[in-house]
Amino acid sequence: MTESWRRPPTSSPIEFTIDPKGEHAPFEQLKAQIVERVSSGELIAGTKLPAVRQLASGLGVAPNTVARAYRELEADGFLETRGRNGTVVKAKSGDADALLQVAATEYAARAATLGVPADRALEYVRSALG
Repeated sequence: MTESWRRPPTSSPIEFTIDPKGEHAPFEQLKAQIVERVSSGELIAGTKLPAVRQLASGLGVAPNTVARAYRELEADGFLETRGRNGTVVKAKSGDADALLQVAATEYAARAATLGVPADRALEYVRSALG
C-alpha cells in the first residue's frame, strides 16, 4: 500500500509504502523510510509530515501504527511533534545545514504567501548572498 503527499512549498510528492506481508512490522517499515529520506536530504528540517490519521488511512494501517513510528522517531531525535500544528522533521542541534534548511523553507513559504514567483525569490537570495 502506498501513500503520497505533497510537501509545501514544493510540489514534489513523497511516497511511503507499507508491505503488509513484509518481514518487518508496518511501523518499522515507516520509520525506516522516514529515516532514509531524512538522511538523504529528501525530507529536510522543518518539513511537515502528514497527520497521523491521514497517513494511516492512505497506507491502510491503524492510526496507532503511524503514531508509534512518529513517537519513536521523535525519541530518536528525527521528528518534533508540535501538538495540533503537526509533526515536522527536526533540525539537529548544531547542524547548520539543517537550520538553514528550516530558514529556507520558511522563506519559500513566505514568498509563496506573498505571491512572489520562485525565480524572483531566488534572485533576492542570490543578491543577499552577494
